[in-house]
Amino acid sequence: MNERLTAGEICTREVAIAFRHTDLATAAKLMREYHVGALVVVDETQDLRTVAGLLTDRDIVISVIAPELAPETLRVGEVMSAKPVTVTEDASLLDVMRSMRAHGVRRIPVVTDQQELVGLVALDDILEVLAQELGLLAATIGTGIQRERAQRL
Repeated sequence: MNERLTAGEICTREVAIAFRHTDLATAAKLMREYHVGALVVVDETQDLRTVAGLLTDRDIVISVIAPELAPETLRVGEVMSAKPVTVTEDASLLDVMRSMRAHGVRRIPVVTDQQELVGLVALDDILEVLAQELGLLAATIGTGIQRERAQRL
């Protein structure tokens, strides 16, 4: 593990995507198929998939189901959060967490310098990394205690 973790190192590279013209029923089926709570909405231009938005299961509930709109008549582009916060692959883990906190989001698409989608960092990914780090700290305490006991024998 590097001393400075980056978004590119911790992100999920296989990202479930949708397009603006995808109907909501298909989007919901994609979420179910891939066991995810969000789809990154992309535009394809010049052989690049650039981030256009983010569609979450919460977006569907709050913007469509709760106001009793007809989901079969809507497209992803009408419901998605446009222009989501993104980070580049070299953004530090701290920068990612600061962006999440500042913008109140749990998922951030990871992009190249050309804004091409390369991954997605979710709060779950960060919690997993932090749990590993805390485990290392806890092991350090245990090792210190064992070393001290061995020295006193």
